[in-house]
Amino acid sequence: MFDWNDLKYLLAVAHHGSTLAAARHLGVNQFTVQRRLTEPEGRLGLRLVERSPSGYSLTTAGALVFPLAEDVAASIEAFRLKAAEAAHASILRLTCPEPIAIRLAQSGFIDRFHAKHPGIRVQFVLADRYIDLSKGEADVAFRSGDTTGDMIGRKIADSIWAVYASHAYLERNGAPGSIDALKNHPLIAFDESLAGHRLSTWLREVAPDAHYAARSISVLGLVSSAKAGVGIATLPIALGDAEVDLVRVLEPVPELTRAWRLLTYPDARHLPRVGAFFDFVASEADALKPILTG
Repeated sequence: MFDWNDLKYLLAVAHHGSTLAAARHLGVNQFTVQRRLTEPEGRLGLRLVERSPSGYSLTTAGALVFPLAEDVAASIEAFRLKAAEAAHASILRLTCPEPIAIRLAQSGFIDRFHAKHPGIRVQFVLADRYIDLSKGEADVAFRSGDTTGDMIGRKIADSIWAVYASHAYLERNGAPGSIDALKNHPLIAFDESLAGHRLSTWLREVAPDAHYAARSISVLGLVSSAKAGVGIATLPIALGDAEVDLVRVLEPVPELTRAWRLLTYPDARHLPRVGAFFDFVASEADALKPILTG
């Protein structure tokens, strides 16, 4: 059977004029080049090259098949490049809170990643619950809550929360002077289905008997309710400070501060698309901090 790899030895000798020069070009020894020339000649029953005092040259048969050999070599290289492109072309599934997805997209962060890695496309995976990376529901996550399981990653920024109210609410009711005074105001909080969230836990501790004017299953719902003026909300400063309709009435709450982390599972960390995203995030750390922290 004909070995297609023999073509590169024929082409190298034809281009460089000697087996020694071809060997140097290919990074092999001269004997290997000579052997890889004579073996296909025996299988084909044709003399493809001949040796002269000035070096090697193509025979009539060799010159006849040489253009075809070049075409085959070009096709093999094109195949290799396409295969490499296909191996790297993939979807990176990123889960994060919906407000962060919006800020990442609007900041140009995703566009810059696509520009640097055109074979990888980011696909947001958003839901009202934590997406389970261990079940393959996403590849990577930006999260600020307490992590569980054996996820690995790196800290990117801090998640800082403070207390906000709308201008209209403050005109009607005034502002609480302290955390302790929150119990005297209608509050906006997460739905009971998120009772385990650190915000829900903290509110139960500082205002156990408070009246709740609105509940939501998302942070964006908290923001909307606060802008509507129905009560006071504790929000990430990245969102609260960005809303012209809201006023920060109390300073950040230390008990709610957590680290923003980029996370994945060990089995996924070695994937080229995940590695590329981790490296890109590391290079964009300064640009990411205001997106995540505010």
